[in-house]
Amino acid sequence: MRLDGFGIFVNDMGRMIRFYKDVLGFEIKEAEDTKNVYLIKDGTLFLLYGRKDFERMTNRKYSYTSGLNGHFELALYVDTFDEVDASFKAAVENGAEPVMEPTTEPWGQRTCYIADPEGNLIEIGSWDKPYEIREPLK
Repeated sequence: MRLDGFGIFVNDMGRMIRFYKDVLGFEIKEAEDTKNVYLIKDGTLFLLYGRKDFERMTNRKYSYTSGLNGHFELALYVDTFDEVDASFKAAVENGAEPVMEPTTEPWGQRTCYIADPEGNLIEIGSWDKPYEIREPLK
């Protein structure tokens, strides 16, 4: 099996599409009024599913957290520490909820956290080097 994409369940499709498209630069593949929306970021498929539509499709009820969602994070990488700070500032100015201001961690990564309009956590981080030569995954 190969990872094909990543999806989250949303209440307000239009608001979430605008956030990911306009604030974080995801490319949308359909119109905003589509029930399930495909977005692309750096070659990775990112899906937004309407929560109610998904429940109808699977014939199940699900519980969802309110406020900040501590179930996962979406991690975005920028090439420099300065870009972490600038990206955090721009995202917050455009509607992201600030969660953690940019901080250089003891392990050498500069990172920060924001939340999208429905409380999903998003990390913006850097090892202060281009993505292609960042610290390798082990």
